[in-house]
Amino acid sequence: MTERTNQTGADANGAPGTADNGHHTDIPEQGKKADKQLWSAGSNGRDRRRRTVTYSDAGVSIHAGEQAVELLKSKVHRTWRPEVVGDIGGFAGLFRLDTKKYRKPILASSTDGVGTKLVIAQAMDIHDTIGIDLVAMVVDDLVACGAEPLFLLDYIACGEVVPDRVAEIGAGIADGCRYAGCSLLGGETAEHPGVMRPDEYDISGTGVGVVEEDDILGRERVEVGDVVIAMRSSGLHSNGYSLVRHVLLGAGRMRLDSVVEEFGRQRTLGEELLTPTRIYARDCLDLITECEVHALAHVTGGGIPGNLVRVLPDHVDAVVDRSTWRPQPIFELVRTKGRIDDMEMESTFNMGIGMLAVVTAEDADRTLAFLTGRGIEAWQVGEIIEGSGNVQMVGSHTSG
Repeated sequence: MTERTNQTGADANGAPGTADNGHHTDIPEQGKKADKQLWSAGSNGRDRRRRTVTYSDAGVSIHAGEQAVELLKSKVHRTWRPEVVGDIGGFAGLFRLDTKKYRKPILASSTDGVGTKLVIAQAMDIHDTIGIDLVAMVVDDLVACGAEPLFLLDYIACGEVVPDRVAEIGAGIADGCRYAGCSLLGGETAEHPGVMRPDEYDISGTGVGVVEEDDILGRERVEVGDVVIAMRSSGLHSNGYSLVRHVLLGAGRMRLDSVVEEFGRQRTLGEELLTPTRIYARDCLDLITECEVHALAHVTGGGIPGNLVRVLPDHVDAVVDRSTWRPQPIFELVRTKGRIDDMEMESTFNMGIGMLAVVTAEDADRTLAFLTGRGIEAWQVGEIIEGSGNVQMVGSHTSG
């Protein structure tokens, strides 16, 4: 496995640390045996010319992993916030939390992957956007409680480490971190020959954020009379791809390079399916400072009802009016090709909404103006009424 975590660049008092590409050997002072050979790969009396089995014989190339790290370094460095300590190559990533900046800081954490959207990326041999999806899945969960994403660690497992491919994946992760305003603090690349095919890989990420205890968003703040604001998704995002692949590429016999007229601009099915997930983190954090936001719901697996319900107290319902928006064409294509009923669609896909904000009625117009100014298509999609903690989906989507 190839580590990409930060090496220790300073001790607790700010003094320079000792590091050599993240690997070092401590020589004990006892007995001053500086010349003692602690470990050797020598023959121990055996014939040095006899070839032994190596790690590369088993399909693992340490050199390829090191090449991938070198290709990634400049991209990773561009994500770093001032709080990052050290450099790439150590056993752990270091981040100096400025405790003077907060009154009662609460750390928030989230971990996720991108599911079988990876299969589309591998089939198309396009790997520089899937990392954006990964970051979005993590940081937009963090911001849902009001937390500012601080840093992210990634994990890439693959059948064969191809440096350029790993660098492309990592570059997408770095781009996502820059969009979210968090540092890519480090990660791990693991080669799994015999377990995964050479062209197969999987990725996951874990992020950490911080929020003032008094500013945590959630169901405790939601009140009758609040309104629900929708933020347009960029498409499918990273959920429901097993169903998408089944109905479009399996039973539907569609090809990834097929141009779909409904998508416009001579856009292929594969291009549409690889559209990166929108990252809302920075926009939502700024919205929180400008308007009275009571809750945020990141719309992922479970769709609008399955995620909005997570921020509702037991004494209210959220009413979501489908007639206020039209989902993107990809959702209609999946529905018609798969003959999927509306309930299944809504419990699987985001249906064109990537993030929901519950705000006071007084701040509804201000919220919409702010998001529009940030380039996010937003609209009032519903309201909070007395109820029992449920989401009521009413009306029908606009057509034409």
